[in-house]
Amino acid sequence: MNEPGLLTALVQAARVMSAWEAAAVALGIAYLLLAMRESLWCWYAAFVSTAIFLVLFWDVGLLMESALQIYYLAMAVYGWWQWQHGNDGGAELAISRWGARQHIAALVCVLLASAASGVLLERYTGAALPYLDSFTTWGSVLTTWMVARKILENWLYWLVIDSISIYLYLDRALYLTALLFVAYLVIVVFGYRKWLLHFQATSS
Repeated sequence: MNEPGLLTALVQAARVMSAWEAAAVALGIAYLLLAMRESLWCWYAAFVSTAIFLVLFWDVGLLMESALQIYYLAMAVYGWWQWQHGNDGGAELAISRWGARQHIAALVCVLLASAASGVLLERYTGAALPYLDSFTTWGSVLTTWMVARKILENWLYWLVIDSISIYLYLDRALYLTALLFVAYLVIVVFGYRKWLLHFQATSS
């Protein structure tokens, strides 16, 4: 879609946007901004936004994305608990980093799971873009867990996942959700920088 056409589509989408989609978008942005500040309130925003997106994605045939929201609901509770009590002795969880071996193992698992579920979705369902849908789903499963454990590199993983998600949502005419993920990309850059500075300050 060319630039004028995309702009027109965004304006039209804004006009017909439901109150639920508007709330999900606003809470999605709030989640990342609060996570960047390491605020526990991010998990409350995540829980409500996720519940709304679960229904929205199911309605447009992104089955894996819809199923992912169920996992997000559980992770909102898990992340809330971990950020408060995740360190040894029940102290507030600190930011940490993964080594190269952990990253390689994680990426291999995501790619294998994406290939397997992509084949199943293509063969047995009417899911749209089954392989990309699967990749963003399994990548998000991993990266959300990384957020809950305050792994610094989660922000870099989100850069890749959110970029691919934008294409998915544009293809499904979820223009406002795609715009939300463009905003996510900007926030992710600042989130990584803020967490990196905090990690360096506390580990030096």
